Amino acid sequence: MDENKEPITFADLGVAPELLKAISELGFENPMPIQEMVIPHLLNEDGDVVGLAQTGTGKTAAFGLPVLQRINPDSDTTQALVIAPTRELCLQIAGDLADFSKYQDKIRILPVYGGSSIESQIRALRKGAQVIVATPGRLIDLIKRGEVRLDNVHTVILDEADEMLNMGFLDDITEILTHVPDDRKMLLFSATMPKEIANISRRFMHQPVEFVAGNKNEGSKNVKHIYYMVKAHDKYLALKRVADNNPAIYGIIFCRTRKETQEIADKLIADGYNADCLHGDLSQQQRDLAMKKFRDHVTQLLVATDVAARGLDVDDLTHVINYGLPDDVAVYTHRSGRTGRANKTGVSVAIIHSREKGKLREIEKIIGKDFEYRKVPTPEHIIEKQLYNLADRLERVEVDEAEIAKYLPGVRKKLEWLSEEDLLKRALSLEFNRLLQYYQNMPDIDLNEAEKSGRRERGEKRQRGEKLDKDRRTAPDGMERLMLNIGKSQGFFPGNLMELVNKSVNGPKPEIGRIDLLPDYTLFDVRKDDAHRILEGLKNTDFFGQRLRAEIATDRDYKLEARNRRDKQSRKAAKNAAAKGDGRKGASKGKAPRGDKAAKATKAKRPEYNGNYDLFINRHKKK
Repeated sequence: MDENKEPITFADLGVAPELLKAISELGFENPMPIQEMVIPHLLNEDGDVVGLAQTGTGKTAAFGLPVLQRINPDSDTTQALVIAPTRELCLQIAGDLADFSKYQDKIRILPVYGGSSIESQIRALRKGAQVIVATPGRLIDLIKRGEVRLDNVHTVILDEADEMLNMGFLDDITEILTHVPDDRKMLLFSATMPKEIANISRRFMHQPVEFVAGNKNEGSKNVKHIYYMVKAHDKYLALKRVADNNPAIYGIIFCRTRKETQEIADKLIADGYNADCLHGDLSQQQRDLAMKKFRDHVTQLLVATDVAARGLDVDDLTHVINYGLPDDVAVYTHRSGRTGRANKTGVSVAIIHSREKGKLREIEKIIGKDFEYRKVPTPEHIIEKQLYNLADRLERVEVDEAEIAKYLPGVRKKLEWLSEEDLLKRALSLEFNRLLQYYQNMPDIDLNEAEKSGRRERGEKRQRGEKLDKDRRTAPDGMERLMLNIGKSQGFFPGNLMELVNKSVNGPKPEIGRIDLLPDYTLFDVRKDDAHRILEGLKNTDFFGQRLRAEIATDRDYKLEARNRRDKQSRKAAKNAAAKGDGRKGASKGKAPRGDKAAKATKAKRPEYNGNYDLFINRHKKK
């Protein structure tokens, strides 16, 4: 490559002067790769086009500038149609095209989409629009009403085609294409090239030319991919540490479901983070407000589902955080492509547990990039990072010397008894007391480190001949180990524990750490500050008739106690059966019923069996 060669300009690509003037004012200098490939072809060649490029690589300008240049401004008929999967993307494209056509006075661009008044859109359509940007459902509605005619359309653009397929719009697109002329030019733009997109290309397009910016399905070159591995119940704690370790973070947190999205957003807001949520259960007004606050940097973290975040075009995201990896690799490509845009760098973070490691490797193969393992930030590292960030802010703050000078004498007199070091300590404490208190004595939650530490500790204790059961009595620093007198033999599982604690304990939901579920009792970690509150809350509770007792774990032999308790209950049951003369096998001899049968009888009381012991036995009997 000749380093002295002048860079290509939009004028070199054949873009008209009135469009050049508009994009110059928008800050466009040199075309991006997809623009450099597509614009000359659309201006000078016939035939359809498939463009493959990541989100944020300039696709709208790549098809928008040639389309606007080919519009006949003296005709009010619709000449170009852009179809987008979501309302947000529809508005984004229409806004960009309006900016590009600033000096094309007679050209009108109209977005039509669901969730807004169809009557107002009909009134605007009757005035004429050479370019319509539409979502599929609303466009079909307007066609059926006779308000949109596509007889004179010479160009059809399908933007984010892969996402339209994911949202089930294939039948709608097929119907729309029956209303446009057969000789129209069709452009299909997509971030990925699954087989369904290739099928659309063969079915609806005429010998399309394919342009690829980068490699098919590859992630953006400006994005670094990293992952943290923790236990599943520590994911939220890891998310907070990632946010705290990046004080200037401005990012989207992707969740798999609407319910999870709302729950994570609510937790972040309750914990003092500048966060909001975006999902399909919100009204359109709520979604618009959430997106506006995020674009205006009023909100620092936006928790969103994949569908709700489509069309959210923000150039300066620092992070995309995958709270759960998607099943479809193409979805991950879309997510990560939302950062590292406009030649800026970005970070795509995956917070995973050990069972998601295989899915991570699958994504690596398809995007052609390796994920970098990072240790979950420790409390010490986070606090140090936050303190340095505050120091940077203090250095860069603008000081109005004339105005502030009026107040300095009084403040200086008030604080003159403090030394420079005392003053600095108080300023830092004022900013960081909450953070310091939260992270004080918090354990390391990184799964790799925890496993290594656990293996070393267990190995050392085996060498000393100590029993592993005693290991379970030891809680990490800052945590307390509690014992509950019920276990998996009685049909008690981690979900039951979480539900029981959340229902019985007053005040904010306690954080539960490691859970050891044993046959007849359960050991679990809680914050020391929460231990007394949990013990009080669990008093006088029961689990399907079994009275529960919680206490701080000690060195007592709970296994032996549970066996003795079970034997005592069995002897009592056998004695009662013998007294009643119920004829059960072994009852007359004073034999106790088998422990596992008693446990199954307890399990059969669970709601899903509604007391139907036979149903329980049939479902769980060994084959």
